[in-house]
Amino acid sequence: MNYPIRLTDDTRTYSCGMNLKVIVQIPCYNEAKTLPAVLADIPEIIEGVGPVEIQVIDDGSDDDTIEVARRHGVHHILQQKGNKGLARSFQAGIEHALRLGADIIVNTDGDNQYCGRSIPDLVRPIAEKRADIVLGDRRPGESPHFSPFKRLLQRVGSRLVRALSGIDASDAVTGFRAYSRDSALSITVMTRFSYTVETLIHAGQRGLTVISVPVETNAPTRPSRLAPSKRHFVSRQVVTMFRSCLMYRPLRTFLIAGIAMSIVGLVPILRFLWFYAIGAGDGHVQSLVLGGVLLLAGYFTVIVAFLSDIVGTNRKLTEETLIRLRRIEAERATRVSAANAPATTDHD
Repeated sequence: MNYPIRLTDDTRTYSCGMNLKVIVQIPCYNEAKTLPAVLADIPEIIEGVGPVEIQVIDDGSDDDTIEVARRHGVHHILQQKGNKGLARSFQAGIEHALRLGADIIVNTDGDNQYCGRSIPDLVRPIAEKRADIVLGDRRPGESPHFSPFKRLLQRVGSRLVRALSGIDASDAVTGFRAYSRDSALSITVMTRFSYTVETLIHAGQRGLTVISVPVETNAPTRPSRLAPSKRHFVSRQVVTMFRSCLMYRPLRTFLIAGIAMSIVGLVPILRFLWFYAIGAGDGHVQSLVLGGVLLLAGYFTVIVAFLSDIVGTNRKLTEETLIRLRRIEAERATRVSAANAPATTDHD
């Protein structure tokens, strides 16, 4: 390593001992300028937990990101063929870290937004068996790096995620987070855009324990490349939330929609019946037609709700099977990997 060893100030010895393998993964796309600062801030050892290994996932960079990672002694470099997006890079990194035998996986960004000094704070609750996932709370309402509009978006988005997932997260879209091995095995990101919201909703549906800890942040080094504008970012997140509702809560989502359409459909029908009762129904047949269409649509939506629930049950069974297969593959890969392998470059 070309950067010094930093230990945490907390020297307590936890019950987990020094046997946990921590891998910090950094998805990168053209981060050659900021990557050295990110690497320099990551501790090599977390006292009371264990050593830290670093994994860089290069998402088709056309600058010197890979060369910078090699010069700074990164343990594992995962190189993707082309730019596949942040969510795909995150998923690839999680799966690779599991095959390497990681007990705790920390995800951070390559733009030096998050302070590596806060990594022990993310790891500690998992090492102490108090949490499955730990979120790095940037405290958007207090951060000087957030504009008033961005703070508003953060509050609204976090409340929506809280309602959908049941997880109290004040900074739902933070990319600075830690996963236990078991929670990482259950992660399957379906979108290409971003993993933050989808994985939280999934964690809530699986009943995982998610907590937030305050973390330090650095001043922005460049505008976010995740979306070309705030409007685009918000629209993509809304689509992700809607898809997650259909995927993880199909019965509730379609049932509410079906009942709502049925209630709305009753209004024009009752209106027609009123005019019919007073002898003026001939001029209001359109109300009857509209109400009938809405009632029929509501009925079919309710049917779809129960069919979707059956499909959702099968999805859960498939998901459990996939998790078991991942666990078997990860354990097999861990056994055959060298104990002290040099820095590796893998291609996806």
